[in-house]
Amino acid sequence: MTESKLTRPHGLYFEEFIVGDQTESVGRTITEADVVNFAGLSGDYNLIHTDAEYSKGHMFGQRVAHGLLVLSIASGLAVRLGFMEDTILAFRGLEWKFAAPVFIGDTLRLRVTVEAVKPMPRLGGGLVTLKMEVVNQKHEIVNRGAWEVLCRSRG
Repeated sequence: MTESKLTRPHGLYFEEFIVGDQTESVGRTITEADVVNFAGLSGDYNLIHTDAEYSKGHMFGQRVAHGLLVLSIASGLAVRLGFMEDTILAFRGLEWKFAAPVFIGDTLRLRVTVEAVKPMPRLGGGLVTLKMEVVNQKHEIVNRGAWEVLCRSRG
């Protein structure tokens, strides 16, 4: 993969997003602390996330990370890429699928592809649709979807 503008350490303006551009984040390993802290923050103490003995009898055979925790981590990995820094005006929406379980110890990366751009000059920029794929250490897609962000125009 060639170096992409999406890995630049500062934000991209709307005009700089090119359909088809792609990049991938660094990895981040899911820890037990992540799961425990997310349960405390969200109030979601579902046994499949918090009880190792219960989870042994569940379809996955072990605890799984909260789907919304993985989505939150994807958001953080996207910010770490830098392309949204100071130029994203608003997160407008998303469609998201939890495609496979994520376990404690899994290492996740975020693959980002620019899918569409739509100028919105009255809002000071344009709408960028990003295809997002969270992949684990086995290169399996565990979460996927599309995010729509309103991005500032250069002018």
